[in-house]
Amino acid sequence: MTFDLTAAVAFTATHARLLDRRRLDLALGPYAPDDGNDGDRDDAVSPDGVLAALDAHRNPDGGYGWGLEPDLRAAESQPAAAMHALEVLAEVGPVASPRAAEVFDWLDRHTLADGGLPFVLPINDPTGCAPWWAAGDPTTSSLQMTAQVAARAHLVARHDPDVARHPWLDRATAWCLDAVRAMDARPHAYELLFALQFLDAATATVPEAGGLLDRLAAFLPPDGALPVEGGAEGETLRPLDVAPVPDRPVRRLFSPEVIAADLDRLDGDQQPDGGWVVDF
Repeated sequence: MTFDLTAAVAFTATHARLLDRRRLDLALGPYAPDDGNDGDRDDAVSPDGVLAALDAHRNPDGGYGWGLEPDLRAAESQPAAAMHALEVLAEVGPVASPRAAEVFDWLDRHTLADGGLPFVLPINDPTGCAPWWAAGDPTTSSLQMTAQVAARAHLVARHDPDVARHPWLDRATAWCLDAVRAMDARPHAYELLFALQFLDAATATVPEAGGLLDRLAAFLPPDGALPVEGGAEGETLRPLDVAPVPDRPVRRLFSPEVIAADLDRLDGDQQPDGGWVVDF
C-alpha cells in the first residue's frame, strides 16, 4: 500500500477522540511520523495513556457508556460499549488491566437467561443515539452483539488469565457456537461478519471453531464483498472488514488476489485530507 500515513495521522489529530488518538499512537509506535521532538516515543506509546482515556467512558457498575460506541451517546453501560472496551484492552496486550475482569462481571450480570447478550439495553435518554440503538430490543439475545463481544473477549483472554477463566467467556462462547451451528442460510451481513470474527478469535482454545469457520466460508461470495441488507445505498462489508489481520485463520477464506484487490481499493479511497469516508 502507498497511502499517506502522515496525512492520516494529521486527520486523526484534527478529528478523532483522545482515546482513538492514543490507540493510533500505540499502534504505530516508532513508525509514527516524526513530530519534531527528540525521537524518544517511549512515553507517547505507553498503554497507560490508552487505558486512562478508556476510563473516561467507564461507569461505576464496571460497564462502559458515554459515547464509547460513537452513535450510542447514552451515559449508561451498554453491550456495544463493552465490546469497544474489550477491543482496547486487547490492543494494550500483553499488559493486563483489572478493568477486563470488571467488564466481564458486568457482562455476566446483563447476559440473558439463554446465555446471549441483547443488542442493546434500555436507554433512558436517547439524545444523539442512532435509531437502531434507540429502537433496539433489550429482551432477545443477538448473535450480532454476542459474537462481537465474545470475539474481543477471546483476544483479551490470550494475555489475561483472569479473563481466560472467567465463567462468562465459556457461557457466551457456548451460546455463539450453538447459534453458528444452527445457520442453514446466509445470515445478515453483520451477523456473518461477527460470527466469522468470533470463530477466528476462538480457534486457539475452541477446537470446533476452525471447522465452523470453514463451514461459514460457503456464505462468502467469490469477491468477498457482503452487501448490507437494509443498509445505506451501496453499503457493503469488504474482505478487510472481515479479515483485517494477516496470518489469521479467517484470512484463509479469501484468496490472496481478493485481499490484494481490497488493499488497492483501500489505498485508492484515501481522501485529500488524509481520511477515509464510510458508506453506512
